[in-house]
Amino acid sequence: MKLKDLQSLLEDCKPFEDPKVELEQYTTRPHIASHILHAIDNSYEGFVGTTVVDLGCGCGALGVGAAILGAHVLGIDIDEDALAIAQENREEMNPWGEDEALSIDFVRANVLELSPGMRDRLKADVVITNPPFGTRAKGVDMEFLRVASGIATSAVYSLHKTSTRSYIQRHALKTLGFKKAQVVAELRYDLPKTYKFHKKACTDIAVDFWRFEVLSKQ
Repeated sequence: MKLKDLQSLLEDCKPFEDPKVELEQYTTRPHIASHILHAIDNSYEGFVGTTVVDLGCGCGALGVGAAILGAHVLGIDIDEDALAIAQENREEMNPWGEDEALSIDFVRANVLELSPGMRDRLKADVVITNPPFGTRAKGVDMEFLRVASGIATSAVYSLHKTSTRSYIQRHALKTLGFKKAQVVAELRYDLPKTYKFHKKACTDIAVDFWRFEVLSKQ
């Protein structure tokens, strides 16, 4: 699928209706989601026939997009309101309508407190995540990455503030044990005014799109 066509589809993704500041809920912008998915599909693992876990899936833009491109997807989020919207997006954004269901399911769970049983069962070729940046809870972005490292058998794709690049590189290799950690692209996260404390109508945040290669677990 062409990048412009994928972005056009993702522009129909319904955003959070009442975003929760304590969860740092921000909708993944269509141009960012489409660039992430297009890069994975065309330059790395690809999605056809792969298994994907979307950690902190929110309204489902990344997970639904991956399913459209041929992956079998499981989206996990703690917020039942977000998951309800994700379910709607699964139905509304399906380019094939009733002729073919998208291969995506959603589970309500706290990414940071997955049960031992679920952790043992949860394996996927690829993990994608747009985690909280850690503005409200310091280090939560790295906790998402830690959980992802135990699920993915091939690679983890994640978004993080560019200002944290050197720390993430060091932590991913030395502490989390990834084989490789590379910035695939530098993006601008155009964040619209979402919460009362936001002063500007829109703020650009420099973010890195990372690919973390997983060591063989055999």
